[in-house]
Amino acid sequence: MANAEHSGTTEVQARLRAARLALWLVAAVLAVRQVAVVLSTPKGERLTDLETWVGPDGVLHVKGSLYDSTQFTGTPFGGLVLKPLTRAAEQALGWGWTFGTLLLVVALGLVAARALPQPVSRRTALLAAPVAISLLMLSLPVRNTLYLGQTSIIPVLLVLLGCFAVRDQRVAGLLIGLAAALQPPVLLFAALLLLTGRRRAALTTGATFAASTALAWAALPHDSYTYWVHHLAGTGLGGPADALANQSLHGLLLRLGVSGSLEIALFLVLGAGVAFVGVRRAVRYARDGQLLLAVAITGCAAIAISPTAWQHQLLWVLLAVVGRVGKRASDRYVWPVGVVVVMTLPASMLLPHIASLYPLRDNAVLLAALAAATVIPFLPRTSPYYATPVPTEYAPRVPARFRHVPLLPFLRRVLTRPNLLLELLLIRVTYAAYQQVRLAATGGTNSAGRATAEQHGHQILDLERWLHIDIEHWVNHAVVKVDWLRNFFDFYYESFHFVVPLSVLAVLYWRRPVDYRWARASLGFATLLALVGFWLYPLAPPRLMPALGIIDTVHGVQDFSKPDYGTLTALTNQYAAMPSLHFGWSLWCGVVIAIVAPRWWMKALGLLHPFFTVSAIVATGNHWVLDAVGGAAVVAAGFGLSYLFQGPRARMVTGAAEVDEERALVKR
Repeated sequence: MANAEHSGTTEVQARLRAARLALWLVAAVLAVRQVAVVLSTPKGERLTDLETWVGPDGVLHVKGSLYDSTQFTGTPFGGLVLKPLTRAAEQALGWGWTFGTLLLVVALGLVAARALPQPVSRRTALLAAPVAISLLMLSLPVRNTLYLGQTSIIPVLLVLLGCFAVRDQRVAGLLIGLAAALQPPVLLFAALLLLTGRRRAALTTGATFAASTALAWAALPHDSYTYWVHHLAGTGLGGPADALANQSLHGLLLRLGVSGSLEIALFLVLGAGVAFVGVRRAVRYARDGQLLLAVAITGCAAIAISPTAWQHQLLWVLLAVVGRVGKRASDRYVWPVGVVVVMTLPASMLLPHIASLYPLRDNAVLLAALAAATVIPFLPRTSPYYATPVPTEYAPRVPARFRHVPLLPFLRRVLTRPNLLLELLLIRVTYAAYQQVRLAATGGTNSAGRATAEQHGHQILDLERWLHIDIEHWVNHAVVKVDWLRNFFDFYYESFHFVVPLSVLAVLYWRRPVDYRWARASLGFATLLALVGFWLYPLAPPRLMPALGIIDTVHGVQDFSKPDYGTLTALTNQYAAMPSLHFGWSLWCGVVIAIVAPRWWMKALGLLHPFFTVSAIVATGNHWVLDAVGGAAVVAAGFGLSYLFQGPRARMVTGAAEVDEERALVKR
């Protein structure tokens, strides 16, 4: 028994070492990629903020005001300190600056990983650092900092060093005061220090900030007046204050159309309220032993109350990922996933392109910062759910026919419904990624892959002729002659592609959560395989093959003399025909309905959907017959991969048994 326990421990340790090595490798790859992206960009388009210093009209070459050079947005103290250092960056053409920034990111990740609230498991301690560095590398603030040549990582690192790496309060206050001199809203941390019993550090922070600002004023009086008085602490420097890049309350109010004295009054009142609530919450979590979360909350409040908070200055929001939210284990991922998504993906991928949602989409980072600072109910360590959340209920495992199935046994079938917000976010981000990959499959424009796609179209047509299934022209012209049939297929093609799959997912989510997870995974695998097909084999549909005489019944006549065929083909990749996801998704719907529907007529009705869909895609000239075969292949592979990784579909618990389980879960 002792030997067995020792063997088990050794195996666990070996897995942890392998996982840690893999994560460090991922972090290294991301770092190399960021450097490659920055340094491979043409010189005039990268490190543009660094060009503020080293360009022909930059600070190094201008004897007048710092703010007369280009778009310098830093404080006068920042200019005083960094100006002598930029000569090395000028000589190295950005290499030293870029690699120096990467070292700062690594240091920031290491400090943040060591600052996690104790106690932490050995697994967390080993894996936290590479995970933190990877997230930082992927975040938009770090990517912007590297791309622009900014210094906004330095204040965050100085604050973390002052809070976690040094014990002497005077040294801690000195570091945080220097950070405030570089980024004035950081001065809010003095209140956190004062209210958590670190009075000497708070006083040193204020004194350091005042001394640094006074030193800069003495050395650069004109620039200091320009920054602090004329531009009101940098407002408007680097771009209009109402620009989308300014994720502060001031920018939000201006974008909403509020201006003048009313806007200033609202900004001061709201800013004071956010600062008060944010610092109060931060103090509470700091006293609870979650100092890193307290730092993140204070930083988020600082973002909101800043006159300008540009994208490269928003790193504080990412630190809020350490907060724990929710009593159920299945809900624990909602907040961290939401934060990571907001901080790593463009805002256009978060919400659909609907005008009413633009205020949410355009202010996503600010809203995340406000939520973290004021309303998110992070669990205190005294909560019984902090360390032991309500466990997830799993369905009994169904024996598989094959010995090594499932390949990933930890992906067990869960009985309860997944978090709805997380599911909606997953669906939206996945679809946005699908759109991006689909468009990028031809180099970002349709004209880039037009010749190849048309060549592949002739290959498909030749193969269909050999198989005697080249019916596209006959079906298309036969349908065009019957108005009601043409209108029916046009309507079906345009309307049911998204409605039916989303409806199936919604019903499964509400009525059969175990089957929902199985069906969702299968659909995800099928879509991923389809994207690979789009990338490897761009294919022109029949309607975009001029010599065939196919009538485009849905989109109208296309102007083949134009490289992109006008507005329509400029919006999406029209050469993503193989495999057909129109048919693939409809077949997925039919199979799922046929498996889970309780009545025979429901099963038959579900199977009619792929029949009508394949008829519509051929009749309207949008797909070849073999495209539908490809769609069926990826769907079959999707179900197969779900079986291979997770095992057979779990037997569903329904009716009263499901209600009893939910009640028992609530009682726990």
